[in-house]
Amino acid sequence: MKLAIIGTGYVGLVTGACFAEVGHTVYCVDNNAEKVAVLQAGGIPIYEPGLAELVQRNVAAGRLHFTASTEEGVAKSEVIFIAVPTPPQPDGSVDLSYIEGVAREIAACLTGYRIIVDKSTVPVKTAEKVAETIRRYAKTKVEFDVVSNPEFLREGFAVDDLMRPDRVVIGVASQRPVAAMREVYTPFNAPIIVTDTNSAELIKHAANSFLALKISYANALSAICEASGANVQEVTRGMGLDARIGTRFLNAGLGFGGSCFPKDLSAFIHISEQLGYDFRLLKEVQHINAEQMTRFVKKITDTLWVLRDKRIGVLGLAFKQNTDDVRQSPAIDLCQRLLKEGAKLRVYDPEGMDKARPLLPPGEAVTYVDDMNAVPEGCDALVIATEWPQFTQLDLPRIRKAMATPIVFDGRNLLDPAEMEHLGFIYKSVGR
Repeated sequence: MKLAIIGTGYVGLVTGACFAEVGHTVYCVDNNAEKVAVLQAGGIPIYEPGLAELVQRNVAAGRLHFTASTEEGVAKSEVIFIAVPTPPQPDGSVDLSYIEGVAREIAACLTGYRIIVDKSTVPVKTAEKVAETIRRYAKTKVEFDVVSNPEFLREGFAVDDLMRPDRVVIGVASQRPVAAMREVYTPFNAPIIVTDTNSAELIKHAANSFLALKISYANALSAICEASGANVQEVTRGMGLDARIGTRFLNAGLGFGGSCFPKDLSAFIHISEQLGYDFRLLKEVQHINAEQMTRFVKKITDTLWVLRDKRIGVLGLAFKQNTDDVRQSPAIDLCQRLLKEGAKLRVYDPEGMDKARPLLPPGEAVTYVDDMNAVPEGCDALVIATEWPQFTQLDLPRIRKAMATPIVFDGRNLLDPAEMEHLGFIYKSVGR
């Protein structure tokens, strides 16, 4: 099929590349001409495992195209996916100005029947508003359908998630676009749920909020485990092997971050309030998440006492492994709190250092280090802030000798407490 993707962020670029990989012809549209030029030249503006190879292969095959022209994307496609940002507003609601702007652009270009698909995460009833906007601004009376097709991509695993999805959700107001949407997704061999647009939009917020709840539950358990001398990893493993619960998203740590969970949780609370329901359970999820970072920083200050002029190494800046995304990263939050207390930081991340620099400017207080094993040199403490798998392969004997005081705060429970004690470290993790 011929498809257009408007917006080439994480969702749009991965979606476009994967659609091209299974044989569709895809036109990725972005209003940033400089970004389009980078993509046309083979550059990839984000780090996502497997994405660069996918893009390059499908550009070479002539199935994947990049343009700054919405008109071109609309003219050459049968189905148009909207994948633009939906940033949070101060009151927790979602800024839908990008969605509205794209709907107006599409309306101005329509000359015949098209299927317009909301791929961005949006509040319930957005599809109705998109349809209303297109009808209002279309130059001529044309037929179209608006579909809700939420994405369920995890940064760091986005290519795999799209190529092998758990399910595909298609929300429609009529049956006309269903066959075409099934054809788009047939190559992915996944269960397809066809429902109404309002239900489809709620599914995404409900899913992300439930996953955030699982993380906060594990973090609340970590406080109980520390107070009782239990091991949170053993507790969550014993829970997670129950098929009704599952092991995923039950890892205690510094709390969730990134551009999705905090935003979607706030949005769902706001949506619920607008619909007349006070979703107190989700408000407590937010509270536990914020409290978890406060508890971890207190663990550091209780151990080191005065942080002013203490040298602290920090491993990890991205909000999770396998991405360079530092938006709302717990690791960045932690660094900023330590800096506020007067600490001096030596930091490292395998992929996220360039994007972290505007948030943690290098200088007297922040030093960027290119070797993870060199980060702790001369430090009073080392903090593991992101769950990069390579941090389990640290040269611990070298680090022990290089540190001013051998204190490690493991915010992701990556290392073995018994081994750390055997090597002579003062080791503090989460819930163990």
